Amino acid sequence: MAKILIIEDDPKIALLLQNHLEKYGYKAVITEQFDAVTEVFKLVLPDLVLLDINLPSFDGFYWCRQIRQISTCPILFISARSGEMDQVMALENGGDDFITKPFAYEVVTAKIRSSLRRAYGGYAPKVKERVVELNGLTLYVERMELGKDKGLVSLTKKEAVLLEVLMKRSPRVVAREVLLEKLWDDQSFVDENTLNVNVTRVRKKLQDLSIEDAIETIRGAGYRLVPNWETS
Repeated sequence: MAKILIIEDDPKIALLLQNHLEKYGYKAVITEQFDAVTEVFKLVLPDLVLLDINLPSFDGFYWCRQIRQISTCPILFISARSGEMDQVMALENGGDDFITKPFAYEVVTAKIRSSLRRAYGGYAPKVKERVVELNGLTLYVERMELGKDKGLVSLTKKEAVLLEVLMKRSPRVVAREVLLEKLWDDQSFVDENTLNVNVTRVRKKLQDLSIEDAIETIRGAGYRLVPNWETS
């Protein structure tokens, strides 16, 4: 069952979409948290997003860019705007398709089915999920989750990238410059302390899984991850 996140500030349209999609076997989730769309997305982890342009706080173009930083799932814009420039902006900001209001719900369903098929079905390239495992510690990179035994913690995108590099190179030392390059496109605008803050956050996530002192600071060089935890 594909999960669809509906980000639409007209409650009547949102409910009609939800009812229609659930008739066709989809799980449709409506959000009213228009100031925290990225957090809702991480919580729901949808297979596809229906996104309005005119939203409170920030518009749909902004939220599409935010989602694109953490996911490649299909995003279909639904909007009363019908101008060519709006459609161009929707695509250039990361959208996959544009549906103009008022719309026929059968057309919405057909476009959803087509987008899901391209992304995950017969037309989609078979891409294996990226998973990194080290001594019983498992990092699900795309899901941004870290697990050990029966424990599981959520990560930010930068935390996941940082752990992926450290786990793949463990127990070797990873230079600060390498980590900065992986985490930020332009190192020249990154404060040195920013990397330290991210390492501290990753240490806290490891502690949540009962892993202590696994990331060592090598002065003048960088960091290394030592698999000092016990496997179950």
